Amino acid sequence: MKKLGGFFFQGLIYLAPLGITVYVVYLVYRFLDGLMEAYIDPVIPFNIPGINFLIILLLITLLGFTGQSIIARPVKSFFIKVLGKAPLIKVIYTSIRDLLTAFVGKEKKFNKPVLVMVNNVSNLEKLGFLTQEELSDIGVKGKKVAVYFPHSYNFSGELFIVPSEYVTPINIPSSEIMKFIVSGGVTKV
Repeated sequence: MKKLGGFFFQGLIYLAPLGITVYVVYLVYRFLDGLMEAYIDPVIPFNIPGINFLIILLLITLLGFTGQSIIARPVKSFFIKVLGKAPLIKVIYTSIRDLLTAFVGKEKKFNKPVLVMVNNVSNLEKLGFLTQEELSDIGVKGKKVAVYFPHSYNFSGELFIVPSEYVTPINIPSSEIMKFIVSGGVTKV
């Protein structure tokens, strides 16, 4: 009987994340589809499933495009001019902006996962992301590279300068490596 209960809970572990995800997606779809119902139903006399949802997606996309091209660019350029006059705030702002765009921006920087030998005696290795292969701009000589090591269960990390011979590229998608590191090694790659 104990084994049967174990199988039940194992099945629940497999099914619960999928079921909850499907249910949340369904609730979001129903909510968004219902937002436009009062406006669309008088115009279209018959029911087309998902038309309200599609209209909302198109409106949000149009708002994003308009906001970026008409509103965001002038505000951003003004904001950057103001920041140029406050050097300390500029350093903080640009550092955070660069870190965020490295994770989710158009020019993702964490796209080269690597395994780095940290301690030769105990063969201790650490997963990270190669961010710079040439460091002469900052005065580092020799064959050294910059490797970013994200922290587990946190949105922070450390940057190490290591000899390039201790770095081994990994042929796994960087998003999978990031998920593995941030989860503390709990998720499967």
